[in-house]
Amino acid sequence: MKCPFCDNLDTKVIDSRPKEDGHAIRRRRECEVCGKRFTTYEKIEENIVMVIKKDGRREAFDRNKLINGIVKACEKRPVAVADMERVVDEIEKQINNEMSKEIESTRIGEMLMEALKELDEVAYVRFASVYRQFTDVNTFIKEIEKLIGNK
Repeated sequence: MKCPFCDNLDTKVIDSRPKEDGHAIRRRRECEVCGKRFTTYEKIEENIVMVIKKDGRREAFDRNKLINGIVKACEKRPVAVADMERVVDEIEKQINNEMSKEIESTRIGEMLMEALKELDEVAYVRFASVYRQFTDVNTFIKEIEKLIGNK
């Protein structure tokens, strides 16, 4: 850390303490050249991801929308809430690991569909019917045939 007084790059940490309920660390530093002390704060950088909707609009990623989608798909199915939360956690982690500032909503939908396919096939078909905007029974049948063909 560069000394704000003499621009020396050699400073040492004298004291570290958690700050703001553990979301930051306060560090007291001392310059090894001029001997002056100063304080720095270390925080986790929040990665804000923007979702590009089908119509081109952009909005901030909202974990709650994923949760609502999976809960709706798994309604009246033998799927534990912990399993639903795990799926959402995995998708959110995957989005953050891509280190991209933007992601298309279709990509998120495909991630959720893949996870639902493993979690519960009925929930998968329910979600797919809304997500892919099935318009008739034949579309349902084709999706189910694809699902059966992958086994």
